[in-house]
Amino acid sequence: MKIDTQKESSFYIIAIDGDLDASSSIVLDTAIMEAIGRDEKAILFDCNALSYISSAGLGVFMSYLNEFEQQQIYSALYSLNPKVKNVFEILGLDQLIQIYADKQEAISRFNAAEL
Repeated sequence: MKIDTQKESSFYIIAIDGDLDASSSIVLDTAIMEAIGRDEKAILFDCNALSYISSAGLGVFMSYLNEFEQQQIYSALYSLNPKVKNVFEILGLDQLIQIYADKQEAISRFNAAEL
């Protein structure tokens, strides 16, 4: 798995490429901690190249939900392939984590919430 990060306007984007499993989830965890440490208030996860997610990978996202809420950090996942999105839906995690079709929709929802 590979993680790329970039700042785009007021958004911090974490792009995930490959399989997110027990061994690679540490890399994602580190990227999220760095974003929080930078005091980012809008973190988007580009999942376009995310091909597989294990329970450990899901656990990384779940472990930050309370912190995102407490620190008022907007977070959203976008561009999930159908197989990965189905995992979130089967477990009901799509009710806890914002998931959008693409980056533009995630940004639009953020901008609408800011009004």
